[in-house]
Amino acid sequence: MNQEQQAYPNGDKLMRVLAFTLVFSVMNASMFNVVMPIISQEFHIGASEVSWLLTAYMIVYAVGSVTYGKLADKYRLKDLLTFGLIFFALGSIVGLTATHFWMMILGRVLQAAGAAVIPATAMIVPVRYFPQEKRGAALGMTAVGLALGTAIAPIVAGLVTSFASWRFLFLLSILPLIALPFFRKYLDDARGTAQKIDFLGGGLLGGTVALLLLSISQSNWISLVIGIILLVLFIIRIRTAKEPFIQPKLFRNRQYSFSLFIAFLATGMSFGLPFLTPQFLSSLNGLSPAIIGLIMFPAAICSAILGRQGGKLADRKGNSYLVYIATTLIFICFVTLSIMVGISPYVVLFLLIFGNVGQTFMQIAMSNTISRTLTKDQVGVGMGMFSLLNFIAGAMATSIIGKVIDTDAQGFHLNPAALFSEAYTFSNIFSGLALLVVVVIVLYTVQSRWTAGQAK
Repeated sequence: MNQEQQAYPNGDKLMRVLAFTLVFSVMNASMFNVVMPIISQEFHIGASEVSWLLTAYMIVYAVGSVTYGKLADKYRLKDLLTFGLIFFALGSIVGLTATHFWMMILGRVLQAAGAAVIPATAMIVPVRYFPQEKRGAALGMTAVGLALGTAIAPIVAGLVTSFASWRFLFLLSILPLIALPFFRKYLDDARGTAQKIDFLGGGLLGGTVALLLLSISQSNWISLVIGIILLVLFIIRIRTAKEPFIQPKLFRNRQYSFSLFIAFLATGMSFGLPFLTPQFLSSLNGLSPAIIGLIMFPAAICSAILGRQGGKLADRKGNSYLVYIATTLIFICFVTLSIMVGISPYVVLFLLIFGNVGQTFMQIAMSNTISRTLTKDQVGVGMGMFSLLNFIAGAMATSIIGKVIDTDAQGFHLNPAALFSEAYTFSNIFSGLALLVVVVIVLYTVQSRWTAGQAK
């Protein structure tokens, strides 16, 4: 009996524990959005300064996800999780007791350095411990955790700040320590083949990602230029080092590289909906943040309920089947919103269900598709790169969409059926996202046919 079969009996229990920790990881990434104005007032700082609570977290979280993926190829996964969850809690304590803003930033950085182990693990466990025919259901469980975290983050943040200090949000990030004994029980002691860690290559990759994300979030051209220089140095490093941080052969795997590109576009497309929805519900419908959270809540809950079913559907019918369902749902949502944006929030609530469920299905299908292009020794860093690109795609999408909103359409509209002239800017964005859905499905179809041809 091979290792994968020996570890599999605990697989379902392990995925439930992982879904639990994912809820807190996702919540921690977004729930501080609600309280940033309060923090800004308390520390007497501007919006640009307080935004570092998100920027610093995002940069460390993104770099950490691929770093943990690389380390998982050498060290025991249970040890990495122990380290990560303890750092997650440590950062929470620092943030809770912070008396200066720089201490808040330090707390968020420590949180991110620990919490990054969770998405990395969520990508690795389904691939390492489940056979291909059951992997979709396992990925569906991770989708449940992601959807639940997204759904309850604004509501929990609102409730906590209504009855207590915003600082108590940090206490929520200590709760994942409850899962640590279960991780150590259900994970095996397997580790990858002994190899040296290319710290120089890892540092160049981390610097590249940090500066690129910084250039996107802060619109800083100097960061972009330096980031590109570091990227060139990183490419040179992995091509010349004896044991590089990332093996170049990973990117010579055409199926993997092309799937990553498709996933990059799909993630950017998906990030548009949760970013745009609060924007247009506030500016067009005049809703408060609390009501906006309630409008978005049902769609997120539907995604959580249907996530595991989507994974099982991928196992039974194949990834392509789930991708076609996902893109159809997302396309319906985007096209309809390009026509109706500005209409009653109750109609928007219904339409968001199509988009959110479609995005969850797409995440499951692309994770499953990419995992099948990797060999066993490439799983950790390969899925880590997938997670890393998700962050970059999300940052780019929100930055581009934000700039389009700022420009204002002023009468120009791509969709002639758009109902409200004051909503033309948002209508144009949704029309563009709908076209991107078409691009994604065409590319995925081409890749599927090419892969099928290679298999013959």
